Amino acid sequence: MSAPEHLKFLESHEWIETGKDIAAVGISDHAQSELSDVVYVELPEVGREVAAGEEVAVVESVKAASDIYAPVAGEIAEVNEAVVEDPTLINSDAFGGGWLFKIKMKEAAELESLLSPADYEGMIG
Repeated sequence: MSAPEHLKFLESHEWIETGKDIAAVGISDHAQSELSDVVYVELPEVGREVAAGEEVAVVESVKAASDIYAPVAGEIAEVNEAVVEDPTLINSDAFGGGWLFKIKMKEAAELESLLSPADYEGMIG
């Protein structure tokens, strides 16, 4: 699956929406396929202030647990309770219904330092 053009990526496989003040964050389709079956998700608290690169969530699969990092600094505005109830949403719809949390960005300019979809796809091969 190719990465949607409206997203930016971290090298650690998180994605964030562009063009929104409050942007959804999740893990890439590549990351969920490497993890295989996701069985547990721990999300941050709404209202928490986070720094870019800070560990904010955990996704566990039958293979491993992975820390999830904030792509930008900001405030956690919303969490996706649906993925807590059904973690397999991450496997079935990584770029859609499998989003993890929404962040109110402090500086949208931080997005410029993240990978474009083409750069991300080049990185993962």
